[in-house]
Amino acid sequence: MLTEPIKSVVTRTPERLVEIGWFDDLCGGDTQYLGVLDHSRRSNYDHCRNIMLTAEQKGFGNILLPTSYLVGQEVIPFAAAMAPQTTSINMLTAVRTGEIFPIMLARHIATLDHILKGRLTINIINSALPGMDESPELRYKRCSETIEILKQAWMHESIDFEGEIYQVKLTSTDPVKPYQQNGGPLLYFGGISSGSKQVCAKYCDVFLMWPEPEESIYATMQDMSDRAAEYNRQIDFGLRVHVIVRETEDEARTYAQKIMSKFDPERFNLKQRTQDHQSLGVLRQDEFRAKSTDDYLEPFLWGGIGRARSGCGAALVGTPDQILWKMNRYMDMGIRAFILSGYPLIEECELFGKYVLPHLPTVKLSVLQGRTPQDLPTTPLTTAVLR
Repeated sequence: MLTEPIKSVVTRTPERLVEIGWFDDLCGGDTQYLGVLDHSRRSNYDHCRNIMLTAEQKGFGNILLPTSYLVGQEVIPFAAAMAPQTTSINMLTAVRTGEIFPIMLARHIATLDHILKGRLTINIINSALPGMDESPELRYKRCSETIEILKQAWMHESIDFEGEIYQVKLTSTDPVKPYQQNGGPLLYFGGISSGSKQVCAKYCDVFLMWPEPEESIYATMQDMSDRAAEYNRQIDFGLRVHVIVRETEDEARTYAQKIMSKFDPERFNLKQRTQDHQSLGVLRQDEFRAKSTDDYLEPFLWGGIGRARSGCGAALVGTPDQILWKMNRYMDMGIRAFILSGYPLIEECELFGKYVLPHLPTVKLSVLQGRTPQDLPTTPLTTAVLR
């Protein structure tokens, strides 16, 4: 664990402010006990709706709507259905490039952006199409070309693109432009392979990371900052992590063991149901966890969740002061967005919203990109004291 004061890497948002997001269950997996299929918390419309409404009521600024073919709900229709039922929360809508022809994807996103009146951010997904065995090189190329076409569609009256995968020449007399001007919704992106990093450095706004020890996160951020500088760009950084916050440390640690108490990998393992369970990011989290003796990668960062599920495999565990202390360290590095979750999603959303969220200097990242400067944040910074 880093013990010296941390020097922030270069970020697109220099202000020490954070966007605090929650996670919706569009991909399934919400449960009381990890490794147990919870029929009372199935990934259906009503349950996912209730998660989002809870997150908005508690004051979260964004919510991730993940995408998967194997389980759960479809993202864009769900986001559109929730738009008139919400007023303040942004929707971080995951889009796997290649599933929708880029021209029509640009139209889908622009239309959704108008429905949400700008409360839209996009999580670009670079994984293989469901049921397809595609090379990383194909996926990186398709992802890059898709983003270039999106930008042309959003910022110009005509599209003239000649790529290896897509060749598009199109003139429209009345193209659908996003509600958000100056390039459309912010693009979030995650992936630790060199090809994925280059796509994000060249095209995207926020690089998302899964939880690892601080030294590893910091090194990744420095690497990404340098890569973005090669394109004369600056990017922001986000951390996708679970959270367990309780009034005492013993309560938090006891709850972490409780949610794993029924886990039996031979009976049911959600990890094997996902498309990304063999991704580089998941494998690297597995390696860090294997080096620990109690699944704690470092103080207050518990990696036991990674035994039972894919994707994000660790949680911040502790008291409100301890969680704030840890998040302040991440902010010191330059992290400007958190996408949080917990088991079960609604109950943990309420606890974090009660104990931690009011003490964070929150803002929507889109505000800091010059879109609505009248909404500059007023929440003061709370420096947690570790007790």
